[in-house]
Amino acid sequence: MTVAVETGLWQLDASASTVALQHKTMWGLVTVKGTFTGVAGQGEVRSDGSAVGTLTLDAASLDTKHAKRDTHLRSADFFDVDNHPEITFAVRSAELRADSTVQVVGQLTVRGISRPQSLTARLVQADGDALTVEAELSVDRSQFGMGWNQLGMMRGLTAVTTTLRFTRTPA
Repeated sequence: MTVAVETGLWQLDASASTVALQHKTMWGLVTVKGTFTGVAGQGEVRSDGSAVGTLTLDAASLDTKHAKRDTHLRSADFFDVDNHPEITFAVRSAELRADSTVQVVGQLTVRGISRPQSLTARLVQADGDALTVEAELSVDRSQFGMGWNQLGMMRGLTAVTTTLRFTRTPA
């Protein structure tokens, strides 16, 4: 089944969207989970069906439900929010496939360091007024200057999961 997505401009509905992460720490014994509460974005579906857009996260909005840890994550050891307040994912191309997957190619920028990032998302809902896309990706935090790892406690990749709802912008 092929789902068509309306061409035009789309705005992220932050109240219906989530961007969460999880990472194993304490030598793999504890999984730290957090959610970014400051999320914004927009996109454009072009007449050929391809899409481009940007997702922006307020780096200081990461909430792991532990104030001391959140303060440390905002520090220069991790997100360095005083110097790099935003995390961005710029979608260079997004192509909807017949199976409702979306091949996404973009650029992830964290702490002022940009890296190419490709992923497969799922279009889980679409009509003329709204669409919802879900995706998971793995990020190597060391590629973005986050090498802090006291006593080797942090291992592996950070898993990022998203549910992004966009509403159509009236023409």
